[in-house]
Amino acid sequence: MRRDGEGPTDATFRTDLADDVCRFRRVNRRTRFLSTGFDGGTRVADAAYNVTVPEGWGDVGHRDLGAYVDERVESAGFVDDGATPPALLTGVKQRHARIARLDGAAVLATAGVSNPAALPVPDPRDGGDQAPTDDDPPAAGGSPPVGTVNLLVGANRVLTPGALANLVAVAAEAKAATLLATVGVPGTTSDAVIVGCPSETGTEAGRPAEFSGSATTVGSAVRACVRDAVHAALVSRYGRDFETAPESVADADHGIVTDRFADVSTPDR
Repeated sequence: MRRDGEGPTDATFRTDLADDVCRFRRVNRRTRFLSTGFDGGTRVADAAYNVTVPEGWGDVGHRDLGAYVDERVESAGFVDDGATPPALLTGVKQRHARIARLDGAAVLATAGVSNPAALPVPDPRDGGDQAPTDDDPPAAGGSPPVGTVNLLVGANRVLTPGALANLVAVAAEAKAATLLATVGVPGTTSDAVIVGCPSETGTEAGRPAEFSGSATTVGSAVRACVRDAVHAALVSRYGRDFETAPESVADADHGIVTDRFADVSTPDR
């Protein structure tokens, strides 16, 4: 088992890796996690996990994802007490995972873009009501694609429920900006985020931070960590110049272009 971090008394987020399962945790300390994954929601747990599924995994059809994760976590030798830990699934090997740290924030990222999700934005100078011409195909059916950008985000500051939830938006914005600048799409069809902060309460934990936007210390650090972890994960998977990444949705194994347009009006009076 490969470990990352300082020592058993270190309160910062660290990772442990075994059998293509990556554990993200604060050693000997419980964490409040909010997940957008298949088992999403908020819970207090020992750790969160990023789990690589094998090739052809989706061909089996419907399965109990929670039971599958429990089996993989146990097989990897990880033991957790209390609530079932949140987890994300990916087709990307954990050897491509990267973790970035700054000012008490930590972000673990894996990045695969075989299923890009493009969002063309019309030029308002052209009237803004016509979809751009795009020959990209819709997503292919069958088994789930192996791409996904997974983010496991940790902040060492205790956050209010609203500030913790806002970290999802902060992380998603930073991920989209990084992907647009590197591979030309804001995300994939299956991206997911887990955010976490200390679950401790009381005077020793300090007053919870009520905000986590980009102008706050927490938000600024998380944005930088997401950018750097995602960039490094992409380089690991696709090369320094992203030479093996799809050049467009049409070039990808799977992908979608959202070319529908909504009706827009002023608020009802």
